[in-house]
Amino acid sequence: MQPAVCHTFYNRGMNQLDILLPFGLPPADLAKDLLRQCNTPALAMLLARAKALQSESFDPFSRALPHETWLAGKFLADYTATSSSPPLADALMRQHGLQAETGTWFVVQPVHFHIARDHLVLTDPRQLVLPDAESRLLFEAARPLFEEAGKTLVYGDAATWFVQADDWSDLHTATPDAACGHNIDIWMPRGEAELAWRKLQNEVQMHWHMHEVNAEREARGARPVNSLWLWGGASMAHGTHAPASAAPYTDTFRLHGWGLAPGASAARNHGDCDAFDIVLARPRRGLLLLDALQAPALAADWGNWLQQLQILETNWFVLLLSALQGGRLKHVNLILTHNTGLAEYGVSKASLRKFWIKPSLDRLLP
Repeated sequence: MQPAVCHTFYNRGMNQLDILLPFGLPPADLAKDLLRQCNTPALAMLLARAKALQSESFDPFSRALPHETWLAGKFLADYTATSSSPPLADALMRQHGLQAETGTWFVVQPVHFHIARDHLVLTDPRQLVLPDAESRLLFEAARPLFEEAGKTLVYGDAATWFVQADDWSDLHTATPDAACGHNIDIWMPRGEAELAWRKLQNEVQMHWHMHEVNAEREARGARPVNSLWLWGGASMAHGTHAPASAAPYTDTFRLHGWGLAPGASAARNHGDCDAFDIVLARPRRGLLLLDALQAPALAADWGNWLQQLQILETNWFVLLLSALQGGRLKHVNLILTHNTGLAEYGVSKASLRKFWIKPSLDRLLP
């Protein structure tokens, strides 16, 4: 039976697929032990016979993860890594059907802080599993507090809200993924308005402490929603949210969560596609985001990381390697990251003919 195709596809000749694999690089201290447990011959073939294109190290205190910085550099005009999170509020608002013409807007996410010895730690927001009904009740409890502070709070979805705060444009914020698992004091917003944000954040925390939503969540063993995370500030009037002028890709695949592709270029955005869809699409220049390794890596759950890598091997790398060998893909770039580094490798059908190079995952070693 033919696989379902998620879009109308065209055969357009020469094609290349970039595969972004956040946390495809294991941590240096565990890399050898983890790779010994891997059974991923297709990925090993792609890596071993590829050409190294670039390698970059990042400050461990960068306020965005390497793959987030890479994506922002591709899709936001004139973007360069700064001491703040990428200005994604506008792109994410448009993804949620919202439009802001002026002002400075931030992404606001309901989150859980947990206590670790003498400090608070941001839990991965994915672990909250916050239903829409609960999120809306918490939103309605928080909105009057924002209004009292002269700020406009707007609902996007259960995990993503937005706030207009024109006088907070100087704040340097961190993405939640860069901050999660760490002492929040290091990653909290910095700037002249940081005390104003902390005051508002504290007021929301107090109102939520005894909220019925959290009482019900704790009763069923779920984590309470006890704070907010502010990031992604974009000043619309200054165009910091502007998309790249030239489309970097003709097609994007599974680029969910960032909202960059539709507004950033004329790229055709394919949502929950599989490897068959991509081979059939034959993109002239495509980008595939495979982020299944991110959540287990952020949680330091390396057993699950190995399981997810095996699933990626079965569902993606085997077929994409076959497509490259058969000429349905002409070139594949692998962009692999961890929390402080990025490495890119390029492989073609011709380079796969280097039979004297044995398949190996050694390129994932530090």
